[in-house]
Amino acid sequence: MRSLPTGLTAMFLLALAAGAAHAQEDGLLPVEQAFRLEAKTAGAGKLALHWDIAPDYYLYRSRIKAKTTQAGLTLGTLELPAGEKKQDEFLGEVEVYHHAIDATLPYTLADAAAKSVTVSLTVQGCHETDPKICYPPHPTTVTLDLAAAATVATNTGPGAGLPPNPLAGNGGGVLASGGGLQLGADAGAVDSAPLPPEQAFVFEAIAQSPTAILARWTMPKNYYLYRDRSKVTLAGGDGITLGAPQWPAGVDHTDEHFGTVQVYYDQVELPIGLLRDRGDAQTVKLHAEYQGCLENGICYPVMQKDVSVDLPAATDEQLAAAKAAFIAAPAESIAAEAAPATAADAAGQERPPAPGSQPSLTGILGALLFALLGGLVLNLMPCVLPVLSLKVLGLAQSGESAAKARRHALVYTAGVLVTFAAVGLAVIGLRAAGQALGWGFQLQQPVFVAVLVYVLFAIGLSLSGVYNIGAGLAGVGQGLSNRSGAAGDFFTGVLAVVVASPCTAPFMGSALAYAFSASSFVALLVFLALGLGLALPFLLVGFVPALAARLPRPGAWMETLKQFLAFPMYLTAVWLAWVLGNQRGIDAIAWVLIGATVLALGLWWWERHRYQGHPVQRVIAVVVILAALLPIARIARLEAPAAHAATSAGVPYSAERLASLRAEGRSVFVDVGADWCVTCKVNEKAVLDTDAFRDLLRRSNAVLMTADWTNVDPAITAFLQDYNAVGVPLYVVFRAGEAGRGHALPTVLTQAIVEQALAPH
Repeated sequence: MRSLPTGLTAMFLLALAAGAAHAQEDGLLPVEQAFRLEAKTAGAGKLALHWDIAPDYYLYRSRIKAKTTQAGLTLGTLELPAGEKKQDEFLGEVEVYHHAIDATLPYTLADAAAKSVTVSLTVQGCHETDPKICYPPHPTTVTLDLAAAATVATNTGPGAGLPPNPLAGNGGGVLASGGGLQLGADAGAVDSAPLPPEQAFVFEAIAQSPTAILARWTMPKNYYLYRDRSKVTLAGGDGITLGAPQWPAGVDHTDEHFGTVQVYYDQVELPIGLLRDRGDAQTVKLHAEYQGCLENGICYPVMQKDVSVDLPAATDEQLAAAKAAFIAAPAESIAAEAAPATAADAAGQERPPAPGSQPSLTGILGALLFALLGGLVLNLMPCVLPVLSLKVLGLAQSGESAAKARRHALVYTAGVLVTFAAVGLAVIGLRAAGQALGWGFQLQQPVFVAVLVYVLFAIGLSLSGVYNIGAGLAGVGQGLSNRSGAAGDFFTGVLAVVVASPCTAPFMGSALAYAFSASSFVALLVFLALGLGLALPFLLVGFVPALAARLPRPGAWMETLKQFLAFPMYLTAVWLAWVLGNQRGIDAIAWVLIGATVLALGLWWWERHRYQGHPVQRVIAVVVILAALLPIARIARLEAPAAHAATSAGVPYSAERLASLRAEGRSVFVDVGADWCVTCKVNEKAVLDTDAFRDLLRRSNAVLMTADWTNVDPAITAFLQDYNAVGVPLYVVFRAGEAGRGHALPTVLTQAIVEQALAPH
């Protein structure tokens, strides 16, 4: 069991939030009487310890500790018997003791002539019937005279019933100092009864503006609030999302048992921005959870309070400004921590700079290198494979001459770079306008997906020979033929970037995260580096004769290959139609199939009358092709299904549900993906949708939580931004018993990676 603030709720003094005075009125024993210690020497080099535990009380096995500050005294491992298994509400499975416990503590002395040993023994336990309370860790210091064999009850109260000091020569035995109702051995006594929780920590919230709330805690003198145990969540509000809370700097507070934490005295104000779907006057409900202490006194259990805040009406300008601020500021984890992990950290990649910081030259060069490597690896991702076939075919055709091979490679590279630059400029511009965008964002738009179905289906028809792209559009002749070939190479580069967007290759994540936090110029360089990496293999083939010479000679086989390669295009179009169905329902699939059929009819009719027949026939063909756009207009008006079923069995993501599972002591594996993300689907098939992974979840007492980003979702976008992830997939593990942020995993999973992530630490 860990001693950091994760277990504060179960480990601190009063669940009733009364004080020491009220405790006795409720029939609770002082801690020294609830857990009565006797200590004696048990031969050379060993102490015998005995605790009498009062009825209805128990001690935690893992919270019995021994230490010493005596020079020359070394303590061995405290030898404790096995305890009773207990399922603790906050700490999970623990071992406890009832009635009594005997233990031994080995020790060694550097000075054989030493006449005494001084040891500090700390225990912690609870009262298990009403009123149910857990005491704070209770230290007792015992000094044993090695020349005497007496045993004396020690902690019946501070200073009560103690034998004479053996060091003063008045007899043998034990000297003990009880800790009383205090947090540490050096803490002072409580001067007065603690206040009830509603008086010690006054929580309230007001509307600062139509799109901002101010939460406030007010504490009397000598009371303080823990930052990492306090949070505000949304309990109710139609179309409202809470932004990142702007916690002010706290005061470092060092506790003997819990280390250094940040706390607030007197009063703390917490501004919280709001994202609203509509501008009419509304009421928002907030749920606050918080914990604090009386200095040198008790620590309260986690307190909860719900408040309602009336929001005034907001103008369209205020809603737009709030949306821009909400998206631009990455959401922060409320829990304080020393070293948060990011997706880049987990993959061993360079971490992007914080927003607004000035990137160093080393950071820029590192980001460009990662972008180049990410683009190179992107060639191997399954979403790019259908277009890879087109590139191979074009390069094989260029085997006629070295000059033609270079031209194919350069024009294809130009298509890739121009498209990457356009995507980069669009992302940068739209994010500056307050839109929550990331890599692959365009596939969240059903209209774009439907158009992409048309494009891939049309390419397949061309490869199958139904029609020829660009042939003879402006006449015949060698020059025009060459121009048509260049256009084909350029378009292939454009298409490679478009269909690559569902994939996130290794190295891409940190490079794109860096781009979104750097200046526009640096961001554009990163996008161009990604494009250069994607085009690099074909540049090498075009400019290195030895590689070009290994390509097969042109021949009749090329027509067969071209027709065969139509089928990967058809399959990709089918997959995108499935994605569209998940976004807008079965009607969307029907409409896109109708549109694709009409498009095929128009293209076939155009090809039949391209060179012969009346011009009216070609006009009819154009009208039919344009008619294929009508189903896309219908798709644009379809509503999203009421609920989208996740492809992986798991709990749907919500920040509140995640916090609840962590409070229950469960490990949580968060899977952020989308139906259009091919990398996500590969990881699901290889790892997440396997019996081995399901068995791992059972063994780890872990919960799989799925966050579906197929459609725009501000809450999931905020989670992605919290981990500097600019697209999906994102996998984050929250281990049981660990406070703060989760641990982000690489974008490409293996069973070994998830085994290590969910293993106890």
